[in-house]
Amino acid sequence: MSGKFVHLHNHSEYSLLDGQVKFSELGKRLNELGMHAYALTDHGNLFGAIKFVETMHKYNVKPILGCEMYITDDMHIKEKGHPRYHLILLVKDKKGYSNLVKMVSRSYTEGFYRKPRIDKKLLAEHSEGLIGMSACIQGEIPRLLLNDRYEDAENVAKWYQSVFDGDFFIELQNHNLEEELSVIPKLIDLSKKRDIPVVATNDIHYLYEDDYESHEALLCIQTKKTFNDPIETRMSFSENAFFLRSYEEMSELFPDVPEAITNSLYIADKCNYA
Repeated sequence: MSGKFVHLHNHSEYSLLDGQVKFSELGKRLNELGMHAYALTDHGNLFGAIKFVETMHKYNVKPILGCEMYITDDMHIKEKGHPRYHLILLVKDKKGYSNLVKMVSRSYTEGFYRKPRIDKKLLAEHSEGLIGMSACIQGEIPRLLLNDRYEDAENVAKWYQSVFDGDFFIELQNHNLEEELSVIPKLIDLSKKRDIPVVATNDIHYLYEDDYESHEALLCIQTKKTFNDPIETRMSFSENAFFLRSYEEMSELFPDVPEAITNSLYIADKCNYA
């Protein structure tokens, strides 16, 4: 894989009313930054997959298909407050794509409750050909660590290691959010203890740093709020950090964990379907 870093946790305008990245603009920006691969992981859907692949090929960027899934212990339980978590899945090959399509479909037809959900039983049955990543602070492992449930987090990590047959990675994100900053050392410690590699991601929702305000407006539309509502009472990303960072900017976020940067190349090399 040429280049120095690959973004693997990203949202487009197909993360409805949550992402605002348009593929043609994305292709141009990736070319400017010298980035030769990129993953699409929209929330719970594959709506943009075909257009994404076609557009990335026009810009000589390797497209990596994936999805940020909502996962729970039993997708057939439809009760308020039933916990669900985020999980990133990336496609390695044809079998992986077939399995991802099956899970996304069933997340709507069987598991839908507020969000399209899968469960661990379904994942275990359809994990072949896929890479798993622990997601943002809404992932199960980060949530457990933030709640000081280290042993539970270790057991969950061990389960994911087994399900993905070694192709499971712990994500490190740094958007200058208090929870992220507090959980990063715990994630690194867990990765060393369980011998799970780490990878840096930036959870991209908009393309340029200057797009922050327009993205906030998009979130207001989604949640039926306005800028006049106090930021504490509406959905907001609060920090202007969820844009497409350059290799240099990503490296600056994790100066003490260089393998989190280089592992993005290792993962991208394993994804060869689209």
